[in-house]
Amino acid sequence: MLDQATREKVVDALFDTYRSRTPMPLPTKTWPGIEVEDAYRIQQAFIARKVAAGGKVKGYKVGLTSKPMQEFSGTNEPDFSAVTDDFFLPESTPIPMSRFFAPMIEMEIAVVMKEPLKGPGVLPVDVIRATDFVLPAIEIVDFRVQREPGLNVIDNIADLAFCGAVVLGANPRRLDQIDIRRVQGALYKNGNKELEGEASAVLGNPVTAVAWLANKLGEFGTSFQPGDTILTGSFIRVLPVAAGDEFVCRFDQGLGEVATSFE
Repeated sequence: MLDQATREKVVDALFDTYRSRTPMPLPTKTWPGIEVEDAYRIQQAFIARKVAAGGKVKGYKVGLTSKPMQEFSGTNEPDFSAVTDDFFLPESTPIPMSRFFAPMIEMEIAVVMKEPLKGPGVLPVDVIRATDFVLPAIEIVDFRVQREPGLNVIDNIADLAFCGAVVLGANPRRLDQIDIRRVQGALYKNGNKELEGEASAVLGNPVTAVAWLANKLGEFGTSFQPGDTILTGSFIRVLPVAAGDEFVCRFDQGLGEVATSFE
């Protein structure tokens, strides 16, 4: 475990990456005693500084929702991060590559809450009752830490679960209008279909991911609030991004599409 002063040094280093435009060394290598709890506390401190500077927590992301990614990262459960308002970007608006370090695209379903929800003891049925609607979404994965051998789940958590930005579509569907487990989606890059998948790849059901997160947040004394937007996890692998790329994610069951591009 790290003491609070050392955790604050990690937070300083994360913020400094935006000034230097250089990813920091892996926290697990610089501070070998760091543990998962430290990583979440570092993440909380990072978000708290952004809120103190005028930002607002607008939602959360769930990561590592597939067994292969959990095994690769050395964990047996997903992870998460809070997401502040400045990470939410408008749809179909070119995004400067200079905003990111090493961006990649993921296709997800976002769940928007209509009621508060706090763990422990949250079940998928509780999530269903508390959900307002779902949206098609793109998560832009990014790395404030160096991508090098040894990177693991602790580095992931400390680095905001590798969240770089979020783009939401504008075609809401209620959970009683779709079978969320069976939503199919395809990712198009510059007009060509690159990847496709099904929402069941996310812990069997994206609603399960939201229930997991509600219970996990309860361990930290935090809960979902009305309007919170929850990124439930990607059901395709990540795809690298280059300047000039245009992406469209198309979903069935009436969810429509969400688009973004990079310049």
